[in-house]
Amino acid sequence: MHTVLITGAASGLGWELARAYHTHGCNLLLTDINAEGLATRVAELGAEHALGLAGDITDPALHQQLLQACAERFGGLDILINNAGITHRSPTTQTDPAVFRKVMAVDYQAPVELTLSALPLLRKSRGQIIAIGSMAGWMPVLGRAGYCAAKSALSQFFEVLRAEVVRDGIRMLLVYPSFLDTPIDLNALGADGQRAKHGRSTIGTIRGADWMAVQIIQAQQQGLQRLFPDRSSWLASLLWRIAPSFYYRKMSARFAAEMD
Repeated sequence: MHTVLITGAASGLGWELARAYHTHGCNLLLTDINAEGLATRVAELGAEHALGLAGDITDPALHQQLLQACAERFGGLDILINNAGITHRSPTTQTDPAVFRKVMAVDYQAPVELTLSALPLLRKSRGQIIAIGSMAGWMPVLGRAGYCAAKSALSQFFEVLRAEVVRDGIRMLLVYPSFLDTPIDLNALGADGQRAKHGRSTIGTIRGADWMAVQIIQAQQQGLQRLFPDRSSWLASLLWRIAPSFYYRKMSARFAAEMD
């Protein structure tokens, strides 16, 4: 029976992944900063095969608690899913630098540090790392400078790590969703670090988290290394590379309301 560790598991994509892996008979270790929400989710799944540890994913002490729980409660770790994340919606020049630091800490530094700490367990199981990136890491999106930077850094780090841990039998799946219907955008930070007061602009189709979870599990089972689930966003990233001026004009028109 596989053991799966999922960060950001109390809602959105993390919760849908937990539900999906639960139906596959996996042991689950779930973590989220929302302690009350996490406890509700664990109770819904049942305590026999699910354990929740709430905390701030940027805290290295939480990482050690999670990995210790994997080893002691379930005997190891087979799949690490770095899903927890935050975003912001704010013009770059108007944004408090503390917002950029927070986004980078959650979306980049935390998964990097947790993954490095988990490598001994993953080597033993010849396990797998799944990192939830974003198409925002492949192309610029107005009002998301910190998020784009963090997801780009995440992608580059795990692409390098992929080549270095393959000799240990550890597999890697990088996932690049576009816009999903999840709480990450409902809780997006504004320029002052408080919740953003304006709605989001989008590119492509807004997908449900349940749909995305199914795509991820299928990609894992198929042994894919990268998953680009939204074709229209993938094409937009190609447009950015081959015709950047045209891309900027289109994006600026689409996101104009957020810049006012």
